Amino acid sequence: MYKLENGKIVSIEDRIPKLKEVRKRKANRRLTMLLLVFFILIACILYFLSPLSHIRSVEVEGNRYLSSAQISKASKLSMDASVWNVDKKETIANVKTLPEIKSVKVKVKLPNSIVIDVKEHNRMAYLVKADRFYPIMENGKILDKLQKGEIPVYAPVLLGYQEGEALNLLLEQLKDLPEAVLNSISEIYSEPTKTDKYHITMFMNDGFEVSATTRTLSEKLVHYPSIVGQLDPNVKGVIDLEVGSYFKAYEPVEDKKEKDAKQ
Repeated sequence: MYKLENGKIVSIEDRIPKLKEVRKRKANRRLTMLLLVFFILIACILYFLSPLSHIRSVEVEGNRYLSSAQISKASKLSMDASVWNVDKKETIANVKTLPEIKSVKVKVKLPNSIVIDVKEHNRMAYLVKADRFYPIMENGKILDKLQKGEIPVYAPVLLGYQEGEALNLLLEQLKDLPEAVLNSISEIYSEPTKTDKYHITMFMNDGFEVSATTRTLSEKLVHYPSIVGQLDPNVKGVIDLEVGSYFKAYEPVEDKKEKDAKQ
């Protein structure tokens, strides 16, 4: 038998080996795919059943104040558990028992890690009591004192304050400050006067001193960067923001000594 192919007469007998070869290649491809799927399934089963899927590490992201070890411990994750058997809702609830934590996300990182991504409440300040530092969060909650040797960071230190109206008003004002301005404050002293029970003195990280009243703090201090930008950085002094805004340089040390000697 013959068949016309591309204008030529080709014998069916000549085509049979080619047809058999094409069918053989297709069959081999199917077999290869089936074997590949089979081995992938076997590998997955072995992975899920073996210690390879057990938690090997807990990675913590997004933390500023709490250590990764503190958050990992609070999660109560067991290293004997499979990463696929982790109860994410329970883990999130465990981490949220830490008062500093605002929100939590838990995800699996192949092959055997758990990632805990947290967002913490900002620390607005540190209250000093009996020479110990007590962090105050943005929601107004005062946390337990820092461990001895632990340094207060990312927020000013408050001195002369007690829980109450003056402290609450100050925290409300600090919340309204841009982060860059808030981070520029080193210490805030409560120094009430006869005419202003909310008078404060602030020492800034750049060496300047600020005299202000808590009632208008956020309104006035927001302009601090532009005020300082107009001053000589080598001449330190007091920036008074109580009524208007003016600068008074510190007396030179020698002049101060002479004045004290005369007295």
